Amino acid sequence: MDVIVTSGSGMEQQIRVGRHQLVSDEPVAFGGADTGPSPYELLAAAVGACTSMTLRMYARAKGWPLQRVIVTIRHDKIYARDCAECETKEGRIDRLEREIVLEGPLEEAQQQRLLEIAERCPVHRTLSREVQMVTRLKKP
Repeated sequence: MDVIVTSGSGMEQQIRVGRHQLVSDEPVAFGGADTGPSPYELLAAAVGACTSMTLRMYARAKGWPLQRVIVTIRHDKIYARDCAECETKEGRIDRLEREIVLEGPLEEAQQQRLLEIAERCPVHRTLSREVQMVTRLKKP
């Protein structure tokens, strides 16, 4: 799957993912026109969408009465020294906070299991592992 991003005017980016069209931009305070979500907001949306989909698939496979999932993601940059469980101890690190609402008549044990399963969302796992980024120049 290719994702193609083409710069527009200012900071605006036209994004094509298969047959889908998206726009990304920066807020006015960061030099954009705020015509779409920022790249970090798109990253947070990817984590939230993947989390919700993962929980829905798991609950469906188990026959559990999960009716709706609401995932809220907050992105921030924090000082590494303020993070006791982080390996990095200097500078700033990215922090994603995820809150999950599970709607439906689920038992406490089912809710706890779904919370564990959220940690297995493929996008979450990708961000938690070593990622190799390969960049090359392509002639127009």
